[in-house]
Amino acid sequence: MRRVKKIVNIKKIGVIGAGAMGSALIRGFLDAGLVEPCDVTVSDIDNNTIQRLKEQFSVSTAVDNLETARNSDIVILAVKPGQVKVVLEEIAPAITADHLLISVAAGVKISFLEENLPVGTPVIRVMPNVPSLAGEGMSALVMGSCAVESHQKVAEVLFASVGRVIIVSEKEIDAVTAVSGCGPAYMAIVLEALADGGVKMGLSRQVALELAAQTMIGTGRMILNGEHPAVLKDRVCSPGGSTISGVHVLENGGLRGVLLSAVEAAAKRSGELQ
Repeated sequence: MRRVKKIVNIKKIGVIGAGAMGSALIRGFLDAGLVEPCDVTVSDIDNNTIQRLKEQFSVSTAVDNLETARNSDIVILAVKPGQVKVVLEEIAPAITADHLLISVAAGVKISFLEENLPVGTPVIRVMPNVPSLAGEGMSALVMGSCAVESHQKVAEVLFASVGRVIIVSEKEIDAVTAVSGCGPAYMAIVLEALADGGVKMGLSRQVALELAAQTMIGTGRMILNGEHPAVLKDRVCSPGGSTISGVHVLENGGLRGVLLSAVEAAAKRSGELQ
C-alpha cells in the first residue's frame, strides 16, 4: 500500500473507463486514503467490469458517462484514444469550469480535449506507464491552458498514489513516451536476457528471474536516491574483475547505441501517431 501525503482536498472522483489503467488508479486512490469508496463513481461500456469493481472496492457505479460526470468534481478519462471524442460529447453538458478533467488517453492532445469541452474547463493530460498497475509507475503531467496550480497539486497527489510524478510540456510528451511509456518493454527485454544468462550458467529460471528483477529494482532505487549511473557502474567495476569484463562485452555489442536508437525511433513514431 502506498500512502500519499494528502496536501489538497480531493473531492468526488469519476473514472470513465475501468480497464487496466482505470482500475489501477481507483485502487491507488483508495489504498492511499485519498478518497472514500463512496466518493468514487465508475462507468464503462462493460457492465461486468464495473460490477466487479463495485464488489471489489465498494465504489459507486453509473448507468452512463454523463451520470459519472454529474456526480464528480474530478473526471478521469481512461478510455481508448478512439473513444475520447464520443465520451467528451456525452459528458460535455455536465462539465463546468468547476470541474477538473484528467485524461490518460494516449496520444490525445490538450487542444483536442479543450476544443471538445465547454470553454474554461481545466484539463490535464497525463502519460502514465504500465508499472502504475503495480504502484511503481511514472506519470508525466501536461497542464492545459485553464489548469492552475491547485489543479496541478490535485493531479500530482492522485498520480503519486501509483508511482512518481513529473510535470512536462506537451512538446516533450513524445520523448516521455519513448523513455517511460515504452521503457518497460526495453527493461523487460534486458531483464529477460540477464536471466537467460543466469540459466545458461546453471541457475533455475525462477532464481535467475528473481535475481535479475530485484537487481533492476534496487539499481533504479539507488539512482532515484541520487546515485549517478556512471558512479554506480564504476563502484561495481573493480579493476580486472568480473563486472568490467562483462561491461566490455556490452560495449562491443553496442548496447548503449541500440537503446539510444530505440528511444529515438519510439519518439518519432509517437509523434506520427498523434
